[in-house]
Amino acid sequence: MSFGGSAQAMITTLKNNEKMRSKRKKFKRTLGGYNTNRKTEYNLPNATPEQLIEIRQRLKKENKILWIKVIVFSSVIIIALVWMLFAS
Repeated sequence: MSFGGSAQAMITTLKNNEKMRSKRKKFKRTLGGYNTNRKTEYNLPNATPEQLIEIRQRLKKENKILWIKVIVFSSVIIIALVWMLFAS
């Protein structure tokens, strides 16, 4: 039994991996790499407790509307599938 095809595939994979390794090294240099000493700074605005309550309520309302849409859409799909199953 010949394993020539799979050996060729392994060699191609190794060559491709070597090409990717050089690209990763290039990106580490250009993008700053993975320096553990570097600290990420965020300039986040301060929110008042009233704003946080308003945001929380708005997110709950949006999630409720989203779930209602998902349930209605799923119900319509299920009803259509059951109708098609029993209609034929």
